[in-house]
Amino acid sequence: MLPPVANKKMKAWIRSRHLICSGNFFIFETLDYSTIERFEQCVESLGGTLISVEPLKRVWIGTHRRILLYQAKASLHTPHHALKQYWYQKGSFKSRFDESA
Repeated sequence: MLPPVANKKMKAWIRSRHLICSGNFFIFETLDYSTIERFEQCVESLGGTLISVEPLKRVWIGTHRRILLYQAKASLHTPHHALKQYWYQKGSFKSRFDESA
């Protein structure tokens, strides 16, 4: 994946509150594992690494279905990466899947 495309996808995830920043790490939460694979491609394209992927909890979708929520943790090696500045402007401290959000 080319870096401009990866940067655009990461910004979209920041705006939709799927991607938050915590310290030096970017934390991505989603219900679809294939999206985690796309996130990994974006991070690697921008010069970072995916640190871990963990199943976090089960979330209710509708009244009869529960789906597994995945959380991926990644690090971009540059200390003042442009995505972090973008997150300061447009992002949130809480993910869209936080109960208190």
